[in-house]
Amino acid sequence: MFHHITVLKEEATEGLHIKKDGLYVDCTLGGAGHSALIASKLSGEGRLICLDQDDWALNNAKERLSVYGDKVVTVKTNFRDLEQVLKGLPFVPQKDGVPQVDGILFDLGVSSPQFDEGERGFSYNHDAPLDMRMDQSAQLTAADIVNTWSEREIAKVLFQYGEEKFSRRIARKIVERREERPVESTGELAELIKEGIPAAARRTGGHPAKRSFQGLRIAVNDELGAFEEGLHAAVRCLAPEGRVSVITFHSLEDRICKQIFSSYLSRCTCPPDLPYCVCGAKGTLKLMNRKPIVPGEEELELNSRARSAKLRIAEKL
Repeated sequence: MFHHITVLKEEATEGLHIKKDGLYVDCTLGGAGHSALIASKLSGEGRLICLDQDDWALNNAKERLSVYGDKVVTVKTNFRDLEQVLKGLPFVPQKDGVPQVDGILFDLGVSSPQFDEGERGFSYNHDAPLDMRMDQSAQLTAADIVNTWSEREIAKVLFQYGEEKFSRRIARKIVERREERPVESTGELAELIKEGIPAAARRTGGHPAKRSFQGLRIAVNDELGAFEEGLHAAVRCLAPEGRVSVITFHSLEDRICKQIFSSYLSRCTCPPDLPYCVCGAKGTLKLMNRKPIVPGEEELELNSRARSAKLRIAEKL
């Protein structure tokens, strides 16, 4: 059973300013909550392309979205390949060799079923083999990182991607243990992480393994690298007045989104004392919300995992 509560569903969909006959992409199909809402707003002339690298999500979504017939197309892929996928679809128009769509949505992070189903190895609450792959055909697993990467590389992953300030201590514990035997399960890893964090620090900030598991998951799936590539591709592939909605769940993702959006804004080079712009600088995007949209209290009561979510929306000029 694939049960997932979609975060900021209405806000992210409204942000796309959907046209009934438009062409849209959901880069993170997941539980298909956003996709179902987008598809419901399309006429017979509209199309929705849904991307995901998780077979479980794709199989569930095909059933859930079957009521929309050929308005919806699902593709198994990482969203870093967005532009190549669009180029391969005959119904997607192109301008100067670049695909043109009316709206693109990213809902980052891990779906609730991936956390809740212990065998996937994402959760520190279930003892399971160390895996953490969103795409089960990918080569790198969390076990590979923990058991073969150097102590310095492990510490870097935990610090850079998990923002874990005790990363060096944890990495040392992991390396000491694997010298005796491989670290093979999520339960064993969670215990090692606890041992690497001082007792006083373990009593605050939720589960002590949360940050380290996040860091490993991001590294296994190259989530930040894929997001950077995917978001730049999204900006290229938007038609004029097309919009991109991005939901992030931690500061690293939100920082990347904010920086990439900012890089496409207009940069006036005129002296500050001029009464109006004469340089003619033009940007590629305009922001639809200066500050990110966050879930309201009602949504947070229904889904505590939405607490860290932030939505940013931009429009192609």
